[in-house]
Amino acid sequence: MKYLEKIQGLFPLGYMYLIILGLLKETILFYPLGINILKYSSITDILISPISDMISNPILILVVLSVVILFFVFQLLLVRYSHKNWIQKILRSYKLDPDLDKQALRKAMIPAFVILAGVELLALFVGLGIGQGEKIKKKLDSNALVPNYTLTVESGETAPIYLIDINSTYYFYVKKDEKKIKIAPVGSIATLEVINKK
Repeated sequence: MKYLEKIQGLFPLGYMYLIILGLLKETILFYPLGINILKYSSITDILISPISDMISNPILILVVLSVVILFFVFQLLLVRYSHKNWIQKILRSYKLDPDLDKQALRKAMIPAFVILAGVELLALFVGLGIGQGEKIKKKLDSNALVPNYTLTVESGETAPIYLIDINSTYYFYVKKDEKKIKIAPVGSIATLEVINKK
């Protein structure tokens, strides 16, 4: 029962962490484009942003899982070979007592493991935000954005667009051969049609 209570106590921290990840990634992504995304986003958009990014990109899932597995294997190796001098130096550098039995050492390493995984995710999402924002900005400045959708507004007018992002209330896009980012409420868009890449 104590274990469940500990997990329940961590849920608010998990939500806060997701909000921080979403805020950082979205803010850093839209900053080079001159958009204050916080004015156009709800807390739900920000909370779901990291999850939707990971689910929509299988490579991102593989990277996250690989690093978590790598940390886990590293932890197992540290516990298994804790009697070796070089492992004891590593454990002392993290202020862990290398003389603990293997079970106690494993328990003592869990917080370090969680912190390392959290820092890895934070670095990953900040890097994604920087990379995507700068890439879109460079392509926008050089007019090299390739349309990926055909947008139809309620009046029936259609236009090829490059869709930057969508949240629950707004579309962020650039029309073909234009350099200005348009922000349109979801209700003003009739349809979006994917342009097939050949």
